[in-house]
Amino acid sequence: MKRLLVMCVSLAVVATGCADGDAGTLGPVDGPPQGGTVEPSPTATPPGETGSEPQERTMSYEVWFVQGSGPWLFVTERTEPFDPAIGTAALTSLFDGPTAAERAVGVFTGVPQGTELLSLSIENGLATADLSSEFESGGGSASMFLRLAQLTYTLTQFESVDEVTFTLDGQPVGEFFSEAGIVLDDYMTRETWADLLPPILVKEPVVGERVGSPITVAGTANVFEATVSISVLDAAGTEIVRTFTTATCGTGCRGDYSEAIRYEVDRTQPGTVRVYESSAENGEPINVVDIPVTLVG
Repeated sequence: MKRLLVMCVSLAVVATGCADGDAGTLGPVDGPPQGGTVEPSPTATPPGETGSEPQERTMSYEVWFVQGSGPWLFVTERTEPFDPAIGTAALTSLFDGPTAAERAVGVFTGVPQGTELLSLSIENGLATADLSSEFESGGGSASMFLRLAQLTYTLTQFESVDEVTFTLDGQPVGEFFSEAGIVLDDYMTRETWADLLPPILVKEPVVGERVGSPITVAGTANVFEATVSISVLDAAGTEIVRTFTTATCGTGCRGDYSEAIRYEVDRTQPGTVRVYESSAENGEPINVVDIPVTLVG
């Protein structure tokens, strides 16, 4: 497998683990991709039953941003009316940046403002995005790594994409970001940027989601003895549920976790799903991820 060569740059990141693959197939974007047609399969709502009002078809996809002091990659989700060009939709949402609700909990992006997607093609598992020149502007080496990781993770959520590369205004990248010591001469995969994943990544629920009991809390983690702790807090910040689950791997490797959490509240209200690791040293919460949600009473 081809690799990205990174030279003379270090990041203040310590997470380790293997990359985690995801989700459905990338639909056609800006016309059929090179090498043949890729069938779209975004997550869609079913049509209404005969005799009932038809439901609007929607699609959901991941968008990868950044959060925390690591800084670490952060994944969220967008749902919008169905469009077979789901790859274009995902990158457009990436370049639009986090929502106000996401920014309120410290989510940001390494992608420079004004970056636009000019075209996207897929051939034999390789996605090539042609981006406007704004993509290479501003920021230090850490910001440059993050924007490349965001691009890679957002595109490789689709089964038809294994590797990612890009051009700028239709021109080959060459020695991209050479002043920061980055030499990009091959293709990027999730493994390339695995060290930018946080100790705990929460995929479900997403910021601002309206959730009922039980809440599915899921993601990936690389934590001590694979133990992932979970709390649900009500509008007053009072802990109403505390439990834990076990990831499929831990203490030096990344595993999946998923748990259905039951709760009771007397009314619909704002709340928080808190996912964290209990310190092996003193039991205090560390690597805390707070996801604000609406708890349905």
